[in-house]
Amino acid sequence: MPTSDRFQHWDSVYRTRESAAVSWFQAEPAVTLALVELLEIPHDAAIIDVGGGASRLVDHLLAADYTDLTVLDLSPAALAVSQIRLGDAAGVEWIAEDLLTWQPAHRYDLWHDRAVLHFLSGEAVATYRELLERSVAPGGCVILGTFAPDGPEQCSGLPVTRYSAADLVHFLAPTFAVIEERHELHTTPSGSMQAFTWVAASRVSR
Repeated sequence: MPTSDRFQHWDSVYRTRESAAVSWFQAEPAVTLALVELLEIPHDAAIIDVGGGASRLVDHLLAADYTDLTVLDLSPAALAVSQIRLGDAAGVEWIAEDLLTWQPAHRYDLWHDRAVLHFLSGEAVATYRELLERSVAPGGCVILGTFAPDGPEQCSGLPVTRYSAADLVHFLAPTFAVIEERHELHTTPSGSMQAFTWVAASRVSR
């Protein structure tokens, strides 16, 4: 999907729907927070949440005293949800850009992605993987959450690619070594269940 079409799709979602009503909404990102603790991410680490526009993850990281936070999203409307909710929260950089064309100004100690990768296909997956190489600092970590093989085949009217833990291990190798795998059953606001695969990995090569 071209950038302009992706922008129109996701910006429309957040302009026409309540952020707490979309299927991927989580009041508390429990799996992510557990993996952040498992990885022993320092409180001054540079953390980026890609596709995290309206996510509550940034709220929880601020509450846990993390001080160097970046949230990137294609949709300015999604980012505005969090900016209005948090006000002028210290330590948060908001970036409204297409991840696939974004040029990071520096490297990050933790890259977090819940449900961006699984929307990508073909060359876009290779672009994403190359961006990881450029964006994650030596010794840095990655947390990825995607739909699992027993998860939905579509989300928000778009097709997705479902990943097993083994698929994500293969995707991240050899630069990143997976150190934790998890399977999550996410309950949507409407009460349906969605299966997610999660991995936490550390960078083992430059």
